Amino acid sequence: MREKTDKVKDANTDFLFNAVLQLRDLDECYDFFEDLCTVTELKALSQRIVVAKMLRENRVYSEIVEATGASTATISRVNRSLRYGNDGYDEIFKRLSEKEEK
Repeated sequence: MREKTDKVKDANTDFLFNAVLQLRDLDECYDFFEDLCTVTELKALSQRIVVAKMLRENRVYSEIVEATGASTATISRVNRSLRYGNDGYDEIFKRLSEKEEK
């Protein structure tokens, strides 16, 4: 595991991520995230991962806007993360794909 040196690495974020790692199934995820986030925050997070998936599928911005309701600014931000980020999206997409194949 590589050392994280970015702006979000701290004890509070470690606590949050360790809590997320304790979730066992989809129902627990719903319960936890509905308690943790506002509806708007949760919708924004879910929108971003769908935008990332669509970008990885080489979908065009207009199609992504129509399907997700995301702004072009959000799509551009997610695209920057895909191009210059920590490969977090790609790792999750790889694991989801492997799970579907089983």
